[in-house]
Amino acid sequence: MVSPNDSAPDSGATPEKPEEVKPEAKKEEAKPAQAEKPAASAKPAAPKPVPPKKKEEAPQRQFMLSSSPHLRDTESVQRIMITVTLTLVPAMLGAAWVFGMRALMLILIGGAAAVVTEWAVQRVFKMRSTVGDGSALLTGILVSFNLPPGVPWWIPVIGSFFAIAIAKLPFGGLGWNPLNPALVGRAFLLASWPLHMTKDWLPAFWWKLPGYSFFTWNVSPSKLMVDGISTATPLEVAKNALKILKNPEGNPTDILATAGDRFAEISSRVIDMAVGTIGGCIGETSAILILIGAAYLFYKNYIDWRTPFSMIAVVAFGGWMFGGAEGLFTGDALFHIFAGGLILGAFYMATDMVTTPITPKGRLIFGVGAGLLTLMIRMIGGYPEGVSYAILLMNLTTPLIDRWTVPRRFGHVVKAADAKA
Repeated sequence: MVSPNDSAPDSGATPEKPEEVKPEAKKEEAKPAQAEKPAASAKPAAPKPVPPKKKEEAPQRQFMLSSSPHLRDTESVQRIMITVTLTLVPAMLGAAWVFGMRALMLILIGGAAAVVTEWAVQRVFKMRSTVGDGSALLTGILVSFNLPPGVPWWIPVIGSFFAIAIAKLPFGGLGWNPLNPALVGRAFLLASWPLHMTKDWLPAFWWKLPGYSFFTWNVSPSKLMVDGISTATPLEVAKNALKILKNPEGNPTDILATAGDRFAEISSRVIDMAVGTIGGCIGETSAILILIGAAYLFYKNYIDWRTPFSMIAVVAFGGWMFGGAEGLFTGDALFHIFAGGLILGAFYMATDMVTTPITPKGRLIFGVGAGLLTLMIRMIGGYPEGVSYAILLMNLTTPLIDRWTVPRRFGHVVKAADAKA
């Protein structure tokens, strides 16, 4: 017999317990069994939606909508006007050197009057202020440049007021005026006060005479007249002398001799007219100083060569052909180029961006027309100078010239039927 103690474990050992099966393990073991025999009525599980990938945000850009032409430039109206004004500084200093501080004060008065007028008119009529663009200051300076140096102080004030309040702002301001405002102001002064505009000339360096100084303001042009040609402009002297020489009948010999001497004397002073040491308007005497400023405008591409050069060429050729006392082709072309306001008008007024044509061919036509009108007024007109009126008359033709000289559209083909029509 086997004793029960033989099968019993040792008294010091712990009996081994069977391993417990966790319910999670049972479930995991049961899942494959259930997957092998899916129920017939069970529906397949819907796939989990995949979250869309985030799109990279495109950089934000601002697009400006505007009408053609879609050309962009760093230049602005203010910058152009200020640049043109600064190019006139050499001529201002030259005028002050020749005609004293009085000339510089007249220029400053004219510029200030134009600025104040534009500000006041726009303030009264509740218009957007455009004083900061510099166009009013430039207009006032150009009005003063076209005045004799002996005029009273109120002459540039009235001229600048008329140029801004009548010739510029009523049409809509800068960019809408059909005529050059500075020339309109000068024409108004010439029609209203012809004696001041044609007799208040001062000889060069009058302030060096006894009893005067560089800072003298009160001066009487009639008291400074030494002889008949001391305060007259070169064009006035030449025109009066040429009229006598071309019509000698009925004139005494001494008058003919005097006219011949004056004509020869004034024609020989081309160098003085180029430098500016001769009588004339405030800003038109020194052609060299004006050309220095114009050269910079050409460098900046602010003006086109067609208008000024065609205008000067026509006047020079006509002066050489008809401006002599001994018949055709005996005149002095250089005299007609440097005398009067041709250089100032050709480079600073005939090239106005608003009142002159915009097409290359139109600018050439404008210059030729202004030159012909200037020549006609100088030769057969009542005034010795005709630059201002010539440019104003051509301003009126600018819309027609632009219409006649429209360039052909890009890619446009003229058909034979259209050409015959």
